[in-house]
Amino acid sequence: MSAVPAPIDRIPTFPWDKLEPYKKTAAAHPDGIVDLSVGTPVDPVPELIQKALIDAANSPGYPTVWGTPELRDALVSWCERRLGARGLGHVNVLPIVGSKELVAWLPTQLGLGPGDKVAYPRLAYPTYEVGARLARADYVSYDDPTELDPTGIKLLWLNSPSNPTGKVLSKDDLTRIVAWAREHDILIFSDECYLELGWEAEPVSVLHPDVNGGSHEGLVAVHSLSKRSNLAGYRAAFLAGDAAVLDPLLQIRKHGGMMTSAPTQAAVVAALGDDQHVQEQRARYAARREQLREALLKHGFRIEHSEASLYLWATRDESCWDTVAHLAELGILVAPGDFYGEAGDRFVRVALTASDERVRAAVARLS
Repeated sequence: MSAVPAPIDRIPTFPWDKLEPYKKTAAAHPDGIVDLSVGTPVDPVPELIQKALIDAANSPGYPTVWGTPELRDALVSWCERRLGARGLGHVNVLPIVGSKELVAWLPTQLGLGPGDKVAYPRLAYPTYEVGARLARADYVSYDDPTELDPTGIKLLWLNSPSNPTGKVLSKDDLTRIVAWAREHDILIFSDECYLELGWEAEPVSVLHPDVNGGSHEGLVAVHSLSKRSNLAGYRAAFLAGDAAVLDPLLQIRKHGGMMTSAPTQAAVVAALGDDQHVQEQRARYAARREQLREALLKHGFRIEHSEASLYLWATRDESCWDTVAHLAELGILVAPGDFYGEAGDRFVRVALTASDERVRAAVARLS
């Protein structure tokens, strides 16, 4: 028998595989399933982005890992305009092949290993832990990172707005955390992929000068176009921040051939140069959020946090799997909170990423 590839013994079972029995139950509903378990966009890619992709389709040569100068210009301009970042240049930005690959492989690319610690929120996207495991690094979760023993921590993940809870870290909290990390020489990667989807709070980037004192030292922000522009299928994301961190990553990624396709690079330039389609998509999500939120509350749920992002963090004060089963009988599939850590074992994550028609169906069933 051939040997099993070494990394497979270092990663947990893919969480969503556990949902399959409940998915079958929900799919048996006479009016079909309403799948609110994953945050995958369902609305069309804006036409101006599609056009940019098509216009760049004749791209027979290899793209560069660093991206075209036009792409780097677009990344810098967007960070300055949208995040309030100052003093950025091309050396401060780096396109990546979707944000998930970055999260999974960052500890390895940073050279972390046994004895090094990766820290991430107690309720968190499971890939933060997977990334540490793949590097054979240690990992620790937190409610407040400044309460951790800093010994051995080399990488601190922030996630605001949070997936799954939608919690937003205030400017004061971010400022305090950045100061603590710098004091202990800990590198911060801030996952800000939902930053443009604030509802009851205004998310702030670690790149904002009020947070970092005008210096990007030890700070990298992670951004994605998957949610803001419906580009999950394009695998379009980028990093921005400390050039001393990004340059080694660029060199490593060159060796690994981790390059965004040329048509996708052109599409990102178009997407970041247009704010109208983002506002239109926000309006769609806001309407769906209001409908689902009201229906869940009337059905006996309590909703915590959820002031931003594409999810409602909801509970009936019972096991999350009992809630998943209950909703599956109504033809609604949601994600159990323990996918994101033991602290979520009495919550479910309800995604806003379903069509208007499917959201109306969910509301009717909850009523």
